[in-house]
Amino acid sequence: MNKCPWALSTPAEEHYHDTEWGVPVHDDRLLFEFLILEGAQAGLSWVTVLNKRAGYQQAFDQFDVQKITQYNEQKQQELLSNPEIFRNKLKIKSAITNAQAFIKIQQEHGSFDRYIWSFVNGQTINNAWQSMEQVPAITDESDLMSRSLKKQGFKFVGSTICYAYMQATGMVNDHLISCPRHAEVSVA
Repeated sequence: MNKCPWALSTPAEEHYHDTEWGVPVHDDRLLFEFLILEGAQAGLSWVTVLNKRAGYQQAFDQFDVQKITQYNEQKQQELLSNPEIFRNKLKIKSAITNAQAFIKIQQEHGSFDRYIWSFVNGQTINNAWQSMEQVPAITDESDLMSRSLKKQGFKFVGSTICYAYMQATGMVNDHLISCPRHAEVSVA
């Protein structure tokens, strides 16, 4: 049994693959963290995000959505000068906008978890890919999720970002069938 090839590039990616990627997430705080990190990743490699994850956690108050909604101009300037995160003004502003939209969804649906998992009918889609070339970048579900999130006011939530989010949070199991994690995550 061989691990997914992308996981063998760096120790950080292998650890993430072996412990988090594809594991179903139902905790709203962690769902928010992944949403912000996936948006921050746009145009960059995932390993660069993993390398800055601790910096993001520190800079964004452990992804406390209530605190992030209160970020003012001074806090945004502070974030723009923080070398521990990607200093992109649009991505920083989107974290605040997304926090506000996130809370609105929590209020309307009881939890963000209930809302976001509805795109897969509350259950992980267990794929059976044999090679990385078979793994899609978008699906009908990620298209639908993207349109819905955008309608709710979210930023940096295109279909490709949404599909990566679905992979990260275990909404889809895209571990290759030759990877030991495929079976482990399938029963999680």
